[in-house]
Amino acid sequence: MNDDAVFKALADASRRQLLDQLYDRNGQTLSALCEDLRMTRQAVAKHLAILEEANLVSSEKQGREKLHFINPLPINEIAERWINKFEHRQLSTLSALKKALEGEGGQ
Repeated sequence: MNDDAVFKALADASRRQLLDQLYDRNGQTLSALCEDLRMTRQAVAKHLAILEEANLVSSEKQGREKLHFINPLPINEIAERWINKFEHRQLSTLSALKKALEGEGGQ
C-alpha cells in the first residue's frame, strides 16, 4: 500500500464524501454517486479514479453498468500504523482532558 496515495485521496472533502456514500450503500454506479453531489459527472469520475489508484475503491462491471465498492483495508492499515500504535489509555486520557477543558471554557 502506498500511504502517500491514500493520504492524498483522503485529503479532498469530495472524495471523503464519495467514500461516505459508498459506506452507506456499497456497489453504486457513477450516475447514482453523482445524484447527491454538486459536481459534474466528469469530476466525480476523476475523484473515483484517484480513489481507485489509492485502492480505496474498486469497480466491477455488471452487464452495462460499472459498480463501485469501498475498500476499507487501506484506511484500516493507516489506523493501525498511525493511530493504534498509541496506547488507548493515553488517548482516552487526552480526550477526557480536552473535553473537560472545552467544557470549562464554554461556561
